[in-house]
Amino acid sequence: MLEVIGAGFGRTGTLSLKAALERLGFGPCHHMLGLFDRPEEISLWQDAALGKPVDWDAMYEGYRSSVDWPGARFWRELADHYPEAKFILTVRDPERWYDSAHSTIHRAAIDDSPASPVLTEMRAMSRDVVWDGVFDGRFPDRAHALRVFDEHIAAVRDHFSEDRLLVFEVTEGWEPLCSFLGVPVPAEPFPRSNDQGDFDARLREHATGEAPSPAA
Repeated sequence: MLEVIGAGFGRTGTLSLKAALERLGFGPCHHMLGLFDRPEEISLWQDAALGKPVDWDAMYEGYRSSVDWPGARFWRELADHYPEAKFILTVRDPERWYDSAHSTIHRAAIDDSPASPVLTEMRAMSRDVVWDGVFDGRFPDRAHALRVFDEHIAAVRDHFSEDRLLVFEVTEGWEPLCSFLGVPVPAEPFPRSNDQGDFDARLREHATGEAPSPAA
């Protein structure tokens, strides 16, 4: 059963938050990159994007937390289904977020070059869930995408009480996160996952068959 759910868009530090939540004992944590290893989930998320019924408990079986896409698209449904779960809204400077998303996850989604079956399915699912489902197929329109980003943050803030929502920048480190979750602060640096490096490595692996380097 999910105890912690991330409502922040991809490219707002979600991979670092995943690592942090798992370090704090709220793992395994669901994240888009993990679908490369669980391709059987991809069609289920595509069904969700098309409005078909979703068995959320089956979808998240074995997980204690979720961050990033595709789950962030369905934050309202998850809030209703898991009324005791706490929510974390990761945020960052909107202009920097757009530049990052445009050059990575959006670029990958619209790429039609030859790829493995898994990557091909991931591209189609991400278009249905995110780029058409959230941004109405207009993500290249910077003003539109930034407006959606800002409206999403406002909607999440308005939906939850203060005791159920943490608005969080990963640069803030352990203290606000641990205080919100009621757990001790670890005696180690906050994770700074190389989100773009991990993302690019997984794309190379599935597009070319090249295994990710140990540094990825």
